[in-house]
Order: sequence, then structure tokens, then C-alpha cells
Amino acid sequence: METNYRISPFVELGRRLARQLAGGELDAVVARAIAENGWFTRQSVAQAIEAICTDLLDETVLRDWLARYPRPDASAVRRVGIVLAGNIPLVGFFDLLCVCICGHRCFVKPSSKDRVLTGYVVEQLLRIEPAMPVAPLEEDTPLDALIATGSDSTRSYFGKRYREMPSLLRGSRYSIAVLDGTETEAQLEGLSNDVFQYFGLGCRNVGRIFVPRGYDPTLLRDALSRYPMSHPGYLNNYRQARALRMLDGEPLLDGGFFLLRESDEQSPNLSEIGYAYYDDLDGMESWIRRHDDRLQCVVSEVVDHPRRVGFGRAQHPSPTDYPDGTDVIAFLRRI
Repeated sequence: METNYRISPFVELGRRLARQLAGGELDAVVARAIAENGWFTRQSVAQAIEAICTDLLDETVLRDWLARYPRPDASAVRRVGIVLAGNIPLVGFFDLLCVCICGHRCFVKPSSKDRVLTGYVVEQLLRIEPAMPVAPLEEDTPLDALIATGSDSTRSYFGKRYREMPSLLRGSRYSIAVLDGTETEAQLEGLSNDVFQYFGLGCRNVGRIFVPRGYDPTLLRDALSRYPMSHPGYLNNYRQARALRMLDGEPLLDGGFFLLRESDEQSPNLSEIGYAYYDDLDGMESWIRRHDDRLQCVVSEVVDHPRRVGFGRAQHPSPTDYPDGTDVIAFLRRI
């Protein structure tokens, strides 16, 4: 399929990053990124880069994605600021891709937790295409539109500051999984990745799991405990959460590096995974609809949802898996 969007620099960026990662050329950059953010590891940075190269920057993927939109209006160039999160490596790359690929001028404010990787990717993009209109976002940068991702308080702040401007503001969300008890070993292994990849810090990480009434939660605990984690910060979180829950006398299942407990809400602790029972799938889908404004994605094979993904795919969004379900390209075409 044909597209008139500027994809060639990004296709080359994907190829270049993949080569550099495989050849060890990124080792020094990764080391600096880890020094800047203690939650980043070599494995998590590599996983993020591989996912970007495969899921977002493949030429066929880009062409198929953008072919559904009318050709861009070259005369409608806008100054778009993007404020990026830093909870997982390069989590804001998709916004950079969308703004640049639409031909707008992109002003970037990386998170203080992810400046190294973001800066390196921008540097590589400018080496590929020196005319790419990407620059730092400063306090006095004049803007026509803003895309910002952060906490609920951050969203509120930007909503007030830029209330007269077209904006796409994202706050806190979480993801869930819905099981029916027939999941295979491979699917449960995929669910483990959905829960623990990036230490559960991403909004696409599963933090609550819904199971049919009568399901034995020890099966879930055993399935999730197959690949223990050793990150010191994560384990400290787990030990503290376990001590507090035990002092309170709350019933829980201890997975050795995480806690599994029946709960009606999302836990604020990284190492706690909540589970809840449902009576039937119709009722489960009704619950999802009522809480959709807080959900990022739903991992399942048995419920219907526009942001549903299969087991093991939570951290592999395609370009059409828009954050919060809002079409970023459509937004950029309207401004």
C-alpha cells in the first residue's frame, strides 16, 4: 500500500538501531542510561529497542498503518510540543514518531529519567535526515499543540497551563488480564511477561487479573513465579509490601518475589498483583466498560475490547494501539 508520509528516515532508524544493538555499539549508551535511571537494565533497554524496531519501524508496518489516512497537508505544518514520560525505556518514542512522520515541527521535552536514550535516538534520526524538524522544548517555545504524558497531577497541570491550545494529555492508567481457566502453559508464561516486564512500571503492565469464580489462585501464583526477579529496588518493594501485609494480617499468596492477593482495586505496590473473581463474561465485559477510562489494555482471549491483546503482547503495541485509545495521527491532522 502506498503512503505519502515520511517513513524512509524511520525505516532506516529502525535498521540502524537494530544493527547497533546486535553489534554492541549501543553498550556505552545503555550504560549511561542505566546510570541515569536505576530501574533501567541492559535487558529492559534492549527489549524496548527491539520492540520499537520490530513493532513500529518495520517498513511494511508503517505503510499499512499510514495508508488508512489521507495524504498529509504539507501547508499545515504546526509546532507541536511533546512531554515524555520516563517510567520505561523510550516510552515516549511513539509520540515523536507520530509528530515527525506527519511533517510537523517537533519540540521534545524528555523525562529526566530517560534523557540519554531519547537524546541518542533523536541524534541518530538527525544524522539520517538532518532536515528533520526536531528540537528541544524550552519554557518559552511557542507551540500550536501539545502532547504530554505523565501522572494525573501532571495531566491536570498541563491542562490548565495550555487550556487554550489543542492538546492530547495522558494521565495514569493500568492494564488487566481476564482468564477463563483454560489458558495453556505458554499463555500463562506470556502473562508473566505482561505482568513483570519493565518491573511492572508501565501502564501496559498487567496489575490486576480476573479469574472465573472457583478458580484456584495458587495455580496463578505458581505460573507467575517461574522466573524470579533479582532487581534490588523491586525486591525491596516486595519485602516492604510483604511485611506490611503480614502485620495487617491480610490473606495473601507469596510468590517469592511478588504478592498475589484478592483485591477490588489496583495496588500501588509494584510487587503486588491483585486478583478478583467474576461470575460470567457478560458481567466482566460490563465491568470493563464502566472502568475503561482507567484501563490501558486488556490481556485476554475471552473478552471483547478495542485495546485487547493476546498473552505476552502487552508490551508490544502496534502503531494502531494508540495510548488511551486516542488516535494520535487523527489528532495531528486536526490541529
